[in-house]
Amino acid sequence: MAWIYLMLAGLSEIVWAFGLKEAHGFSRLGWSLLTIAFLIVSFYLFARAMRKIPIGTAYAVFTGIGAAGTAIIGMLFLDESGNLWKIISLIVLISGIIGLKLVDGGAKSDEKAGDA
Repeated sequence: MAWIYLMLAGLSEIVWAFGLKEAHGFSRLGWSLLTIAFLIVSFYLFARAMRKIPIGTAYAVFTGIGAAGTAIIGMLFLDESGNLWKIISLIVLISGIIGLKLVDGGAKSDEKAGDA
């Protein structure tokens, strides 16, 4: 369940980052409220995830999802540039996030096997 919380926290980070851009310095009420709401949701879910996931792994995955997702949203919907190196870099970042999940999951399985 902790990994689900962490993934949702990262997705929530994408929403509040996009909302922050659209709030135009908190001058647009609707976007400002959406941004604040998703900030709270994001950090709540992140805190829940850290009950079971080590902080280094959790923070790297949380910020990685947010950074990659926000960059992708920017390219798709905000006319931000997307070139080959940016896309390759995003693939490397996403691969690292998946790798951290696999390594952390494997370490927990190894610990349980060692306890048996």
